[in-house]
Amino acid sequence: MARHLRCIMVQGTGSSVGKSLMVTALCRIFREDGFRAAPFKPQNMSLNSFVTDDGLEVSRAQAVQAEAAGVELTADMNPILLKPLRDRGSQVIVQGRVYGLMDARRFQTFKKVAKGFVLESFRRLAEEYEIIVIEGAGSPAEINLRENDIANMGTAHMTGSPVVLVGDIERGGVFASLVGTLELLPAEDREKIKGFIINRFRGDAGLLAPGLEFLEKRTGLPIIGVVPFIEGLCLQEEDSVNIKEIRRPDSTVEIAVLQLPHISNTTDFEPFLLDEDVTLRYVKPGMPVGRADILIIPGTKNTIGDLRYLKNAGYTEQIRAHTERGGMLVGICGGFQMLGSLIEDPHGVEEGGSEQGLGYLPVKTWLEREKLTQRVEARLLAGTLSDRDITITGYEIHAGKSIKTEKTASPFLIYRRGGRDVNIEDGCISEDRRVWGTYIHGIFDNTPLRRTIIERVKRQRYASCGEDSSTDYYERRQECYRRLAGCVRKSLDMTLIYRIMGIDAPARRVETGR
Repeated sequence: MARHLRCIMVQGTGSSVGKSLMVTALCRIFREDGFRAAPFKPQNMSLNSFVTDDGLEVSRAQAVQAEAAGVELTADMNPILLKPLRDRGSQVIVQGRVYGLMDARRFQTFKKVAKGFVLESFRRLAEEYEIIVIEGAGSPAEINLRENDIANMGTAHMTGSPVVLVGDIERGGVFASLVGTLELLPAEDREKIKGFIINRFRGDAGLLAPGLEFLEKRTGLPIIGVVPFIEGLCLQEEDSVNIKEIRRPDSTVEIAVLQLPHISNTTDFEPFLLDEDVTLRYVKPGMPVGRADILIIPGTKNTIGDLRYLKNAGYTEQIRAHTERGGMLVGICGGFQMLGSLIEDPHGVEEGGSEQGLGYLPVKTWLEREKLTQRVEARLLAGTLSDRDITITGYEIHAGKSIKTEKTASPFLIYRRGGRDVNIEDGCISEDRRVWGTYIHGIFDNTPLRRTIIERVKRQRYASCGEDSSTDYYERRQECYRRLAGCVRKSLDMTLIYRIMGIDAPARRVETGR
């Protein structure tokens, strides 16, 4: 293991109380203080995933945390990832690769095996990093899930990590949640908890004083800090259920995303939140598409099932009306497959059988047993969406393989390796350039492409584009990491945090830059 390795684990009173945010902040703070730190979430459940440089799949939350820490993302940072398939259980991904499909009961038994993978990944990280910031999942007080636990206290004991407990005051009942969590833990687990963090506070902090005094007196544990609600962070969400929209009354471009029942990788569209002249909204089940400049069919964990949903819910007619009005129609990953003529699932990867596509692109897809996960670089060809070539980067996560059914279909995106084109195409675009699809997730992270699409819509609607309001997505994320770390540093007793880990609080600070 790395010399003088230190750990700290962030657990919560429940889901969505701010564990991921706190781990991201601590990773950035430790980086600023000159330490080489890594995030580690032993077990995660998320449909927002990402791909490492070596083609392994992990949760997007750990990708965000690694970026904040300024370190390379590896599959060891999220050794167990569950991708729920609703009534079919979850796809279990172990150290970046698909392990199998399991229902909840089978996974409970599998956790005995999963412990070995978790410890193996932790030990590899421990060889390289000085500090490991571990994130729990849900609550440590889930009585029914305690046996063979790897998500919370099981990992805290295996790694010898002290624990800080986070509660969300915005939800109400934060003191009851913190005290109640302690009360439900066995003595050996309670001893791991070294203090509390109260998150998302709004208002006068002085009004909290009686509650804080009671909490410390009742539990004998310190309040490490009260973190305010931080507005305007563009950090990507762990869960696809936490979708982000923004409606600007004075926007000139409106983008609508169909909220499919099995929607995944909603982080694909979050870069549009930064463009001040764009409205981004989701078309929830039962809602009409309405008027939009761009309509997007997103990725999904069940392409055939969600295609049937669009047909049965009457969305095919609304999609057709959108294109007839001249709107742009875009498909990402599973959405791209739906835009073709046919999807076949001969191996029962999803639902089995086949389904006719929406018929907008000359593409046929079949689902294969093996999932493709890879980082990609591609060149958007001039004359398609742009007047010039644009180099883009992103990642692919899909089991489908698509081929063009018309040899005359125009090339659209060409893969590149080592800065050179290779004879492999991705995606497809219609002759009138209004309908297109791609397998590349993260395509809108590329500011030049995003700006090109926005300007294209403006040119169609207005005589001139006006001032460009697009924001470089990478730079904005770095700004958010710095702001988050600054706010959390001011709110927490960092000297106590370091003391909990057995480290003397550093006097130095280092510039992180890019």
